[in-house]
Amino acid sequence: MEERIIYIDGQFYPKSEAKVSVFDHGFLYGDGVFEGIRAYDGRVFRCEDHINRLYEGAKAIDLEIPMSKEEMTEAMLETIRRNGLRDSYIRLVVSRGMGDLGLSPDKCPKPTVVIIADTIAIYPPEMYENGLVAITASVRRNSASSLDPQIKSLNYLNNILAKIEANRVGAAEAILLNQNGLVAECTGDNVFIIKDGVIMTPPIYVGALNGITRRVVISVIKQLGLPFEEKEFTLYNLYNADECFFTGTAAEAIAVTMVDGRTIGSGKCGPITAKLLEEFRKVTRDPSQGKEIY
Repeated sequence: MEERIIYIDGQFYPKSEAKVSVFDHGFLYGDGVFEGIRAYDGRVFRCEDHINRLYEGAKAIDLEIPMSKEEMTEAMLETIRRNGLRDSYIRLVVSRGMGDLGLSPDKCPKPTVVIIADTIAIYPPEMYENGLVAITASVRRNSASSLDPQIKSLNYLNNILAKIEANRVGAAEAILLNQNGLVAECTGDNVFIIKDGVIMTPPIYVGALNGITRRVVISVIKQLGLPFEEKEFTLYNLYNADECFFTGTAAEAIAVTMVDGRTIGSGKCGPITAKLLEEFRKVTRDPSQGKEIY
């Protein structure tokens, strides 16, 4: 297979030659933001939503992206074209840029923009049929008073420490609670539970990312006329749910059948979850939901 082509600051490089400075503050301090985006059948799914969230995150950390949204979108599309991909995972990264060894962003005159287009498979196909096993992490989700979880920052240590816990016990995902013991989200996914026919997901303010896939699934739920609430809940509610599923750009939507050794519902992908997964996949292939690449 030919090398992937990577975009860096207006230029394209083979993967083996794609480099940023060791003095880049994204590398030194995790100072920057990113987006993970999917393309399906030659269209970038929910392109505008992702681009808007990237720029909103940059604004939140006082980082001025050195190109317009339209220029960023075109650079992303061209990166995908140069890699000849129709179905892909795209990573947009904007760091504070090259500076010195001090913390101050004032020493970084120009942000660094990197765009990667590749393929991705987070979970094996059989897991989408049988559901995944998750645990609850001992680490707590970052508080909005320290680092707002709505910002997709380059510092993902909070998520990574939770992922390490999952890896150590052979679980596919780890659920993060906030400082008050409420279910917030996972290391890379949003959480939904279903009880007595009502679908629930934590509100953003408890410490969850406003996921694009989360938004799409909520819109599907409403279109189907299913009972839905954005509602705080604890592990007690999750353990006793009839069904549970996670959503995320990379993972898409996937059933959860065991958490912390407790079987969720029947221990299989439930009927409501299965219906939502089916409808979500239809949306990803809807031409109106994507931006044409070619």
